[in-house]
Amino acid sequence: MPGIVGVMLAPSETRQRRVFTGAGAVQARAVRRQGCGACRQGSLLRPWETRQRRVFTLVGGGGMIAVVVLLTGRCPRRPKPAEVYPMPLDPQRIRQDFPVVQQTTYLASASVTPSPAVVTQAGVDFVRAKGSIPYELEDMLAQTETLRSLFAQLVNARLTEVGLIYTTSEAENMVVRALGLQQGDNIVTDDLHYSASYVIYEQLAAQGVEIRIAKRLPDGSAPPAVFAPLMDRGTRLVSVAWISHQTGYRHDLAGLAELAHAHGAYLYADVIQGVGMLPLDLAASGVDFCAAGSYKWLLGSFGVALFYVRESRLELIPPDRFGFFHVLGKTGPLSHELPSDARKFMYATPAFGPVYQLSAGIQYVLDVGVAEIAEYVIGLAHYLRAGLAAQGFQIETPAGNQSAIVAFRHGLDPAIVQKRLSEADIHVNFREGGTQIRIGSALFNVQAELDAFLAVMKELKG
Repeated sequence: MPGIVGVMLAPSETRQRRVFTGAGAVQARAVRRQGCGACRQGSLLRPWETRQRRVFTLVGGGGMIAVVVLLTGRCPRRPKPAEVYPMPLDPQRIRQDFPVVQQTTYLASASVTPSPAVVTQAGVDFVRAKGSIPYELEDMLAQTETLRSLFAQLVNARLTEVGLIYTTSEAENMVVRALGLQQGDNIVTDDLHYSASYVIYEQLAAQGVEIRIAKRLPDGSAPPAVFAPLMDRGTRLVSVAWISHQTGYRHDLAGLAELAHAHGAYLYADVIQGVGMLPLDLAASGVDFCAAGSYKWLLGSFGVALFYVRESRLELIPPDRFGFFHVLGKTGPLSHELPSDARKFMYATPAFGPVYQLSAGIQYVLDVGVAEIAEYVIGLAHYLRAGLAAQGFQIETPAGNQSAIVAFRHGLDPAIVQKRLSEADIHVNFREGGTQIRIGSALFNVQAELDAFLAVMKELKG
């Protein structure tokens, strides 16, 4: 084709620019992205992009040549995305995306992480459409597939291994129910697990299943070595919170998976306090099952959670409830084709609004870079821990811990501490009857905010 430089993008190419020369020269750029469910577009675009086909007639040496060019444009039902950030993470640039920083010093992200504007806008758009022209069902279902794909990308999982449920605890319930635990079986967990998990295991204990609880070491850690003495041939499941909500301690998932598998057991991990804050490679980790709600470090809302089941374990966890969204096809009123992959856990209408919000949240994390987020927030946590140690507080988070969470006992009157921090407009988590303070440093926090908190604590300690 004389007069034309370059060709259209191959499916594997991203953000490549092709320049078409000739009379009336034109530039075109194509981007390979996720599909736009609401606009019924193909799989070359991000959720907020729509595509348009343009035909340019160029004059080459051989006459008129028609070239189809893929352009990207703003989808009217998607908020503008966060831009891809320069590395390392620029907190001041990030802070422009989080309205919360204009309102208060928010250090309570280990409870609920504020959403960036792009996530809020995704929810607003959904609600507004519901009040005028609602999104089509097929478009909303397409968005659930986009969400599954984004999460699979974030945690290095196969799409077939990712399902959508409603809460983190729902997954743990399904796992223990599916294993068919009987009297004489045992589950090994530790004293750093999430509070709701003990409720599940209390019910199993009443049925004769032995629940063995490993105790953390004096330094606050719980390495695989503290689990090993509790495990035997009767151990069916090891269950942990990857990042403990109590202290922020980060468990060694690969080490625990190896230990569990050596005893013929499985590993379940509650990853809500880590995914989105820290890199997680599920393919390499050895984890058999894990789940995460969306309202913490994934920057989403409430009512949707991700459930991962390793492909080789999918047959172990059958669906425990059934509904319309299971049906892939049918040959009669009592003859339905059901999915065999992780879609089998998606049996009924999901919370579509939060699905759109979580999609935007995960895309934001991917755009910023989860490794960059981790490096930044862990640095903040180490800075805070050192400051608290210098003031003589009893710190429950192990030294050198690799998460964004720091927990400590202040040893003061909880009412006085809460009042003073409220006056300083600093939001933290008070736990254990107000005797423990838990700080979760997010990607929008800065050192100056930690300094302000440390100054108040120094004043209170006298």
